[in-house]
Amino acid sequence: MTSGPEFRIGIDVGGTNTDAVVIDSDGGVLSAVKVATTPEPIDGIRESLDKVLHDVDKGLVGKAMLGTTHPTNAIIQRQDLDTVGVLRLAAPSSLGVRPGAAWPDDIRDMVIGASAIVEGGNEYTGADIAPLDEDAVRKFAVQASSQGCQAIAVSAAFSPATSEHELRALEIIHQELGDGYPVSLSHQVGSLGLLERENATILNAALLSVASRVIRGFEDALAGHNLAVDAYLTQNDGTLLTAVEAGRFPVLTLGSGPTNSMRGACALAGVNDAIVIDVGGTSADAGILVDGFPRESTAAVEVGGVRTNFRMPDLLSIGLGGGTVVRDARAGNGTDLAIGPDSVGYAVATEAVCVGGGTLTLSDISLAAGRLHGFGDPDHVADIDAQLLSDALAWVDEQVSIMSDRMKSSRSELPLLAVGGGAHLIAEQVPGVSEVLRPESYAVANAYGAGIAEASGTVDRVYSYDVSSREHCLDDARDLAANAAVRAGADPAQIRITAITEVPMTYVPGGGCRVLVKAVGPLA
Repeated sequence: MTSGPEFRIGIDVGGTNTDAVVIDSDGGVLSAVKVATTPEPIDGIRESLDKVLHDVDKGLVGKAMLGTTHPTNAIIQRQDLDTVGVLRLAAPSSLGVRPGAAWPDDIRDMVIGASAIVEGGNEYTGADIAPLDEDAVRKFAVQASSQGCQAIAVSAAFSPATSEHELRALEIIHQELGDGYPVSLSHQVGSLGLLERENATILNAALLSVASRVIRGFEDALAGHNLAVDAYLTQNDGTLLTAVEAGRFPVLTLGSGPTNSMRGACALAGVNDAIVIDVGGTSADAGILVDGFPRESTAAVEVGGVRTNFRMPDLLSIGLGGGTVVRDARAGNGTDLAIGPDSVGYAVATEAVCVGGGTLTLSDISLAAGRLHGFGDPDHVADIDAQLLSDALAWVDEQVSIMSDRMKSSRSELPLLAVGGGAHLIAEQVPGVSEVLRPESYAVANAYGAGIAEASGTVDRVYSYDVSSREHCLDDARDLAANAAVRAGADPAQIRITAITEVPMTYVPGGGCRVLVKAVGPLA
């Protein structure tokens, strides 16, 4: 590594475009590109790297960050998922609900292979529900392997509070199948709530091969430019996973794209509290920043029809983008207009009317209205009917206003940060917001957010305030979160606690309280 300034590469793979930036040590954008996302996303990553590094001193690049839709697409499209053996340590409780019982049939049949519920697990206090049935674990490991399972997902009752049974099961599985056999443990993936945490762990195990291919492709693309740099993937809380950790926990990258945009918008605009709307070619995602980080959803999250409980940003997504198809469905003097939700996606560069194509899109509407500049030929859209233009713009403005209102948690007005390649669709004034800001490099805010992301660590545990004092419990949780952040690559000297949440468990004896702590720090 050189002794000069260290540059970072940020890449974000979206449904329409793959964006890339090179960021200097002061946070400035040295180079930025947008290329059409390719059917095989790794090809788009390679192309974006080729272009963004064209005039950059590669010797000064020290880190590269990737935000990708690969895992999300694999679940939604039911493609390339591994077969998973599911082992639940909770008997004799929870026998009434089998693993994957509420999953859609197609993904359950594809993913879940052998499954078993054996004795084990803990109460929230740490007391055993039943001693771990080690013989049953051994038997299951052999069964799962013989039935062609490519990985095993292990979940135990209250394992985020007491993980001994899951860790012992891991030891036994590796004794039977070898240390290299892939195993996902639920206490490392999700929070309290056995079934939702189990679901997230199964999805994580099913994505291990997908993650391996993505990381290998990313590292190969970097090696193609002789870049021997630290590689990271972004996760959905706005922070980073090392490539190694992302290979172990790919489920944590789901939903990272909108989060990257929000973090990038925050940094580019110098604003910590704001509504953010990221408009791409296919969809628009709205979220809200609190102290520079996306507000997390308090609701259970469904991914591809599977209910989970791992952390996700509080987002609202609709089919509104630059490639959204506009159909004039008016008859006679009627004013019916059909907009979306279908989109031409990355083909907007060839299919939109303004570039000589035959599909009327919202980019054409925006260009005709004077909101879009630098794309297409205004002469191609000069004859768009005035009423159609007015109605389409009114629809867009109404959707933006609805999204803004739904994300707000109080009557106070916040600024709205408009980012993404389709941000031109957002008007200069939106009801209910103090101002509309389009920060410099807003079109690649997602890649910028990936490039400036920090490392983090979280803890989600149940403490008994009757056994130890509240202060002692909170200090322990802070230390655990800080240590997790260091393991993720954060500089120990610059770690800060960004969130502490206490949830008293008044429905159980013993002064139980669920404590959630998040620690964040810049990369070491």
